[in-house]
Amino acid sequence: MAVTKLFQLLPKGHKIAIGIVSGLMGLLLLLPDEADSIRQGSTTAHSPQIRQPTPTPAPQPAERPANTREISITIAPGDNLSTIFARQGLPSGLLHEIDLLGEPGDNLKKIHPGEQITLVYDADDRFAALIYPVDVAQTLEIRQTPQGLQSNMLTNELEQRIQHTQAEVSSNFWNAAAGAGLNPTQILHLAAMFAWDLDFALDIRTGDRFAVLFERSYKEGEAVADGPILAAEFVNQERIYQAVRHTDGNYYSPEGRAMRKSFLRAPVNFTHISSNFNPRRLHPVTGQIRAHNGIDYAARTGTPVMAAGNGVVLESGYSQFNGNYVVIRHDGTYLTKYLHLHKRMVKKGQRVKQEEQIGTVGATGRVTGPHLHYEFLVNGVHKDPKTVILPHAPVLPHAELVKFRPQAQRLLARLTQASDTMLVSNRPSE
Repeated sequence: MAVTKLFQLLPKGHKIAIGIVSGLMGLLLLLPDEADSIRQGSTTAHSPQIRQPTPTPAPQPAERPANTREISITIAPGDNLSTIFARQGLPSGLLHEIDLLGEPGDNLKKIHPGEQITLVYDADDRFAALIYPVDVAQTLEIRQTPQGLQSNMLTNELEQRIQHTQAEVSSNFWNAAAGAGLNPTQILHLAAMFAWDLDFALDIRTGDRFAVLFERSYKEGEAVADGPILAAEFVNQERIYQAVRHTDGNYYSPEGRAMRKSFLRAPVNFTHISSNFNPRRLHPVTGQIRAHNGIDYAARTGTPVMAAGNGVVLESGYSQFNGNYVVIRHDGTYLTKYLHLHKRMVKKGQRVKQEEQIGTVGATGRVTGPHLHYEFLVNGVHKDPKTVILPHAPVLPHAELVKFRPQAQRLLARLTQASDTMLVSNRPSE
């Protein structure tokens, strides 16, 4: 009350000023406190009743360009990636980028005639991808992405099946094997398995027979490749030879004895023989009876000649009668001679390994045509290379033998069963 009376006694100008100040103070009291506002905002942001803002989605990889066309190119002789790209009008810089990929790009340096490369182009007709089947099991894919070239090795799903085939020799071994469905690589491989026991140029006779188990790879039900021979049997003049593949990739008899022996039966791949071992042969040039202490392998000039076994070159030279010749000492007991060579590929004192090429078939010296004359000596005495008894091959160690024998028995049993089934199915009905 006293304050009111005092206010009334003040001059009019003072009353107006006090009124203005009071009004401003009232407005300030109505405004929210800044700290409270900050505290309220903080509480609201963490309140479970308030919906959280939707997070921004993570960036997704850009979609591959839509492919409009593919070009499949068959590699021609003399082709490389550079010539192929040039024909297709692709920039040389792309080659450099592929080279920077390292190992994936290295696969494209090994392309061979007959293989295929597929080039893929996008909707704007720009390079989008390159696809190259490295082998039946793997396909290399190089794609253009916003981040640059990226490579990927795709694994093809293959089904492995065990196949069986068999045949009887009527004209020659090669024709019989080819007629049984074996490819050239398999035929040579089969001969190589028994090359320490059989001379395929000399020992094979009409009526000999063989049976083979081998792997074949299938892709989507279609045969795409033949794998290794798993087991084989060869009956030569009613004598049975068997071989089974072990996990080390080598072949052994059912008892575990290595098929690879100290000496090959023949130092050349099987070809026809012009004359056999004959100590009273009539010499074709002089017409005189002269001991023929070896075997002549008639073959075209340039046919590779291999060392029959490991050893050291005792002689490598030329003479009037022998032409170019090589003599190999294998140890204190065995010695082999190779005469009438076109070229000698080893020197005196050089160490050689079994199956290493030492020369080529020729017609040097006193001869009537190109052939290899091969001699085999035991303690200085000539022996018939096709019948000489050779040292025994080693047997698998006991631990490996324990694993090998059951597998060998299963494969040979399967081989016999398949052969018997085929014989029955091929037998003419009465």
